[in-house]
Amino acid sequence: MDILVKPIVTEKMTAQGERFNRYGFVVNRRATKDQIKRAVESLYSVQVDSVNTMIYGGKKKVRYTKSGVISGKTSAYKKAVVTLVQGESIDFYSNI
Repeated sequence: MDILVKPIVTEKMTAQGERFNRYGFVVNRRATKDQIKRAVESLYSVQVDSVNTMIYGGKKKVRYTKSGVISGKTSAYKKAVVTLVQGESIDFYSNI
């Protein structure tokens, strides 16, 4: 089971990373906080202070087009906000 799906690189999460040492990840829906902690520590070689998780349900979307109404749904996902120990940091842009 792949725990970390992708990092969340948005303006809000970048500001939290700089100010509060918090980083966001989209994670597997079945992953526990302990598994997320171990995955971040092993992948980025940092020490994790705490992990907060939240599950986002999919939203219904409706689009009106010339050919008619198209309805669908966005996918549900689980988000983890990881707080690192003071002095640690993660650089997502180093591989670019």
